[in-house]
Amino acid sequence: MTINKLLTLIAICLLSFSCEDVVQIDVPSEDPRLIVNAVLRVDESEEFVPVEVSVTETSAFFGETPVTNVESAVIFYGVPLEDQPDLFESIFVSNLTEVDPGSGILVPDPNFSGDQRIRTQNVTPNTDFILLITFQDREYAARTTYQQAVPFDDVRQGDEILFDEDDIEIEITITDTPDVRNFYILDFDFGEFLALDDEFFDGQQFQFSYFYEQDLQPGSEVEISILGADQDFFNYVDLIVEQTQDDGGVFETPAATVRGNIFDVTDLDNIFVFDNVQQPEVFPLGYFAVVQEFRQTLTIE
Repeated sequence: MTINKLLTLIAICLLSFSCEDVVQIDVPSEDPRLIVNAVLRVDESEEFVPVEVSVTETSAFFGETPVTNVESAVIFYGVPLEDQPDLFESIFVSNLTEVDPGSGILVPDPNFSGDQRIRTQNVTPNTDFILLITFQDREYAARTTYQQAVPFDDVRQGDEILFDEDDIEIEITITDTPDVRNFYILDFDFGEFLALDDEFFDGQQFQFSYFYEQDLQPGSEVEISILGADQDFFNYVDLIVEQTQDDGGVFETPAATVRGNIFDVTDLDNIFVFDNVQQPEVFPLGYFAVVQEFRQTLTIE
């Protein structure tokens, strides 16, 4: 056997043995963290607000996200006093319960002594909402103010191309409310969102395009919504979109590096004042918002 043949044989043997090596991978691990998906979309033409809060937990790396059984959940809402915003003129309560045991989906309790649904007539631009969740003997809370949106002036399919000939252009036209700093969240279906700030079109009619990169066949329907938002919700969605563009939706599994507006309030005496919580490492993921929604369905040509 020549030297060259011997070296070739040794190389083949080494490659064969290397294919059988077991590679140990260190994956990140941490204690489960609560995930609260509580964006309530209000259609002011309907009698009731469609309340549905999803509560799950983070899982181990590569694992599925488990649902969570909360001990209790309630929404308080009302208009704060102008000179004492931590107090309310009058307060309403909506007690929540799971749709099915173990589902992690919370809705107004149909078996409560009184109607726990939130009437749209009680929701105004000055209405504050507080979500309180008890889970494993700890209490979590979030506070938000109802945010209105503006309706679509027009939603249509365009014919421009962004990067690929299969891209589908959607042209959106809205008219912004003047003299007010407005923020909007556009929901383009399929877990695709866009955060929009009116800084450069305050009070004006504004048209822009959004491009679907996925394969949408003629006859397919897409549901497009515009949601009201405050600056905190705008910032949250904007950051989440950057980190989860390929993960199937900003409200499905929030990125651990983006903190929402939900706090651990277990050690506080007054659950209505919790913006100074000094527990930076104990907080759920997700967001609580109550926002007006305008929706339109478009058929792809």
